[in-house]
Amino acid sequence: MDLLNDSNHRPFPFPSKKWIMRQTWRNLLFLHWPVSPEKLRPHIPSSLQIDTFHGSAWLGLILFVIEGIYPLGFSNVSLTPKFPEINVRTYVKYNGKPGIYFMSIDVENWASLKIAKNWYHLPYHPAKLSFRKVEQTFHCHSIRKGNNDPPVSFKGQYIPVSEVYYPKQGTLDHWLTERYCLYSSNNRGNIYCGEIHHRPWPLQKAKIEVDKNTLFTPYQLDLAQGEPIAHFSTGVDSLMWNIKKIQI
Repeated sequence: MDLLNDSNHRPFPFPSKKWIMRQTWRNLLFLHWPVSPEKLRPHIPSSLQIDTFHGSAWLGLILFVIEGIYPLGFSNVSLTPKFPEINVRTYVKYNGKPGIYFMSIDVENWASLKIAKNWYHLPYHPAKLSFRKVEQTFHCHSIRKGNNDPPVSFKGQYIPVSEVYYPKQGTLDHWLTERYCLYSSNNRGNIYCGEIHHRPWPLQKAKIEVDKNTLFTPYQLDLAQGEPIAHFSTGVDSLMWNIKKIQI
């Protein structure tokens, strides 16, 4: 796999050559808000250290389309048709290793809800999502299913507004986006780690209009006022390894 030959940017070695799945991620919107680590702490397992940049934790809202999920050995056959996903995440460390911790993932794709939720121990929620592109602008509307009042939802649009660039190591843009593992937990307190690999993110600055966003309401977090940091990416192909329990 050519992706395995492009690894100089990784902060740590591959866990092995035995990845299990390739995914294609396209037309991503990254939104980030600074948040107090103390306010975030109750929502993160105690064995995970909250990662900070210049003393601030960050809460991310990531919206994108998964265009294909390809198990090893089925390089041209996706498990599912393409589908949008919207997730809320933050950044953590375990024994000094930085990664992503997902707080919620909203999809309506059956494979993610029924398989990935249990396999990767990730907080998937069923939702009704629409995603479309009109000229150069991307429009998304997500409403989580269930008895939430008001509904947990997101509605907005975004458009790239700069040339493509690759963020330099040590910058906030790099810190927010270049992450190569995820951590998750189950209701018994076990911690899991899943390794990820892709080429560096090609980023662009983005212009956004958010009509509604209640994805953070369940956490009662007081986010900084003002516009979030917004990035767009045309996307990457990614490899994923099997998830492993790292703490019992």
